[in-house]
Amino acid sequence: MLSRLISQLGLLLLRVLALLPYGAIARFGDALGYLLFFIPSSRKQVVLINLKLCFPEWSDSRRYQVAHRAFRHALRSYIERSVQWFGSSEKLLSLIEVESEIDLSTTPGLPGGQPAIFLGYHFVGIEAGSLWYSRLGPSASLYTPMSNPYVDQAAKVARARFGAEMVSRADSARAVLRMFRENKTVMLAADMDYGVRNSVFVPFFGIPTCTLNAVSRLAHTGHAVVIPFVVEVLPHYRGYRLKIFKPWQDYPSGDDMADARRMNAVLEEHIRQMPEQYYWVHRRFKTRPEGEKSVY
Repeated sequence: MLSRLISQLGLLLLRVLALLPYGAIARFGDALGYLLFFIPSSRKQVVLINLKLCFPEWSDSRRYQVAHRAFRHALRSYIERSVQWFGSSEKLLSLIEVESEIDLSTTPGLPGGQPAIFLGYHFVGIEAGSLWYSRLGPSASLYTPMSNPYVDQAAKVARARFGAEMVSRADSARAVLRMFRENKTVMLAADMDYGVRNSVFVPFFGIPTCTLNAVSRLAHTGHAVVIPFVVEVLPHYRGYRLKIFKPWQDYPSGDDMADARRMNAVLEEHIRQMPEQYYWVHRRFKTRPEGEKSVY
């Protein structure tokens, strides 16, 4: 009962915030993240550990500064769910700039009639980019159910606001193939640690990292092209920039390890351009190769 009340109050707060100008929402989230960083927490430690593992060449002071900015961005992204989930479509879409290397004037994500995987990475603006893309045509989005059922339900409804079909990762394989047959673009992100099942250990910033091989397998089975995208949070509280890139060539290669290495290598390049906007609060190195101790 208490959990439900807290959840409803939190969602009500987001609905109220959605009525405010975006700049006010973003500044509130930024300030909240700024302050909460100074309170000891397990997530703050995860951010610092991740950055130390990935950027050992940085000084301690630089890692601390980037960790602080990353924490602010992460907390701000939660607050910005207000405009993303509950703001008017006109308000949300006005905040998103788009740079695309593919033609978006035709059926989205289906060059040559092929089905497509719209592949994102967990930068803090991913939610806005996915929502923008979902309005272009028939699409589906893979998601990981949240532990809180009330927030989970609200998130599913909000993420489907432009017509996307929401599919749990637990049901994903058959569902994705069905979506391909229905000419739906499938939106997913595969850069989190979901355990050893359907994963391989390949380098990520030089560290053996448990990496999903589902993208290459689904692309192979469904004869789908993979269209990567990245979302940047713009400076001065101006909104977001969605960058859509050309489909990967020679992918899948037939080698799960090589395909997973390629996916991680591309992600590394994007992270180096804006390290403070990656979702470092996730325990990316949680699953270790057999015999290795936990890094957290």
